[in-house]
Amino acid sequence: MKIGIIKERRDGERRVAASTDTVKKYVQMGATVLIETGAGTDAAVIDAAYKDAGATIVKTAKDALGDADVVLKVRKPTEDEVGLMKQGAVLIALMEPYKDRALIDAIAAQGVTTFALEMVPRITRAQSMDVLSSQSNLAGYRSVLDAAAEFGRAFPMMMTAAGTVPPARVLVMGAGVAGLQAIATARRLGAIVSATDVRPAAKEQVESLGGTFVAVEDEEFKQAETAGGYAKEMSDAYKKKQAELIAETIKKQDIVITTALIPGRPAPVLVSEAMVKSMKPGSVIVDLAVEQGGNCPLSEPGKVVRKHGVTIVGHTNVPSRIAVGASALYAKNLLNFLTPQIDAESKTLKIDEEDEIIKSSMITKGGAVVHAQVLAVEADAPVTKSAAKKPTAKPKTAPRSDPKSDTKSGS
Repeated sequence: MKIGIIKERRDGERRVAASTDTVKKYVQMGATVLIETGAGTDAAVIDAAYKDAGATIVKTAKDALGDADVVLKVRKPTEDEVGLMKQGAVLIALMEPYKDRALIDAIAAQGVTTFALEMVPRITRAQSMDVLSSQSNLAGYRSVLDAAAEFGRAFPMMMTAAGTVPPARVLVMGAGVAGLQAIATARRLGAIVSATDVRPAAKEQVESLGGTFVAVEDEEFKQAETAGGYAKEMSDAYKKKQAELIAETIKKQDIVITTALIPGRPAPVLVSEAMVKSMKPGSVIVDLAVEQGGNCPLSEPGKVVRKHGVTIVGHTNVPSRIAVGASALYAKNLLNFLTPQIDAESKTLKIDEEDEIIKSSMITKGGAVVHAQVLAVEADAPVTKSAAKKPTAKPKTAPRSDPKSDTKSGS
């Protein structure tokens, strides 16, 4: 069995799909690992380190992919990369299957079996494969650092002979994986932190990290979670009361970090332009949902902009901004996903298509798109700012702070 790994070519992507530790594991399982030269450079893994771990370094992506039985990537392949894969190969990556149907169809036509890691189900057995949680955790951490870089003051209270500087006030909107890490990081830096979420269970999680929970805690809120830990759709009356509370809270904040995403849909608007106008000059908003339309309509993908005296940070692919750690975690997620599919005796792939994890994450096989939710996407419609402003059907559940987050434990 040959495993191919190449240098990521999508703009801004600095992560790599293998670490030296995972390469050693693959080799121990009997695989030949082919890695394109320079694949790990941006993640601080040099070719010599991969070679010492047992990999074979090849010159081009074609050399790595042409005869590979398994292709491991971080981001979905480009059209050129699809053409390098052989029929019958297995591709495992973050595929963004709702965004680029034409690419998914091209991969299927190539005869490649594809697994989208972001569609791994939220079950106990799959926790070690949960790439969205591992990457969101780092994104939450980095969001606070990005906010601090743009903020004109220090986070903690500073007491000097010249006077006292008050601590920064930080509001985190969404207490899933990214949000909880943002809360913890802001607290470690000395800020006064508050947070909001649509799930009652989030209150205990926020308070355990030293944050103050912000929500209209009436009887409806107390019943706003299903037995499975998901949020219920709230009434219009509750939504109005909650919006008024958040609007008043935002006025007092120095920094707002938004993390709310709905898989396959535009991100919900949490911070309106009117709220931005109400914030103090010099305040900062970090929009972690900017790639799916944004939680703030004024944020712009890949840019840091200033609107109404407020700095709005819209960095895309935030985990890639911490490429070393993000790559190590992602590579381990890949290893944990692939290992159960490798037969120990024959040292070949034996995919159990009845396994819940496989059924949930397989999107192409045998020349066709096989995932029902991907098939339901009628046309190629990437989520953009303009798309986010169009009316859409109400989701069955209220938005979660980030997809795949554990609504019970926040991990």
